[in-house]
Amino acid sequence: MPEAVRVALCDDHRLVRSGLRRILEAEADLEVMGEAGSVKEAVALAAGSQPDVFVMDLGLPDGSGIAATAEVLGVSPATRVLVLTVHDDVAYLRSAFAAGAAGYLVKEAADVELVQAVRQVAAGKQYVHPSLGAALLAPDAPAARLGGPGGDLSDRELEVLRMIALGLTNAEIGERLFVSVRTVETHRSHIHQKLNVRNRAELVRRAREAGLLGVEPAGP
Repeated sequence: MPEAVRVALCDDHRLVRSGLRRILEAEADLEVMGEAGSVKEAVALAAGSQPDVFVMDLGLPDGSGIAATAEVLGVSPATRVLVLTVHDDVAYLRSAFAAGAAGYLVKEAADVELVQAVRQVAAGKQYVHPSLGAALLAPDAPAARLGGPGGDLSDRELEVLRMIALGLTNAEIGERLFVSVRTVETHRSHIHQKLNVRNRAELVRRAREAGLLGVEPAGP
């Protein structure tokens, strides 16, 4: 009989970890060998135990699960990270895969799909939550060149402009890009200066003209 897949769990809620453990340990081919509740604990667990699969939450008390994913892979390169999160959002999905994750599962489906996802990433494959699979394959926002009197916007500034036009707050943009609100404010200031615009309505118009929104927004 093949050896069981050794799984580690990282979530800052003990109750969530207990529920995940119950689901996984009901399967003969899966073994939960450790738990963590923070980035620091996750990295230490990975370094000491070298699990086959690490199920990783994104919202941790001492940092992001995206950063934790990269750090876990740094100390245990053979480990496959499966992100398990409440965020049904392609921006998080892309960030997770950019950090080295092998799978992305939304928590609302965990009781049904967790076992399948763990087995799939353990087998060397990728797993993407079905509702996000098409989004992962879709291209990023158009690589438009947009500028004004102050020069062209950088790729990151184009990304921030698109999110502003979609109505996200500075805090929400920072959360999606894993940067501070101050950094978002700096990007926003540079965008205003380069495009020589005065308000959000003008930003939305410029974003629409550049094709950054994909579809027409409902309002100005």
